[in-house]
Amino acid sequence: YYKKAQNLRGTIVKAFDNAFEKCDVILAPTVPMTAFEMGHAVSDPIETYLTDICTVPVNIAGLPGVSVPCGFNANGMPIGMQLIGKRFDESTILNAAYKYQQAAPENFKDTKWGVKL
Repeated sequence: YYKKAQNLRGTIVKAFDNAFEKCDVILAPTVPMTAFEMGHAVSDPIETYLTDICTVPVNIAGLPGVSVPCGFNANGMPIGMQLIGKRFDESTILNAAYKYQQAAPENFKDTKWGVKL
């Protein structure tokens, strides 16, 4: 299993390396859904797995990533995006995240929680 896992890791790393030949930062969802309501108990293993599916390849490839709140759904629950960077290039994604948050409108607030992004 270890050899298969290492081969898969190599495939994932190569795919990201190819993508980074064309860009400095990759923007992707942090999770494929909005945040769960407070008190929501996750009992379905598939639901648990899906919460990590967008970040697992980034972690397997050993790449830096940062999750940034980027809006709210119709129920006022936060939506996150992740900025993914090249290996050992944390400064680029942190600068991009900072610039995004600086550019967000001043009135960009969650109506449910009153938290400014």
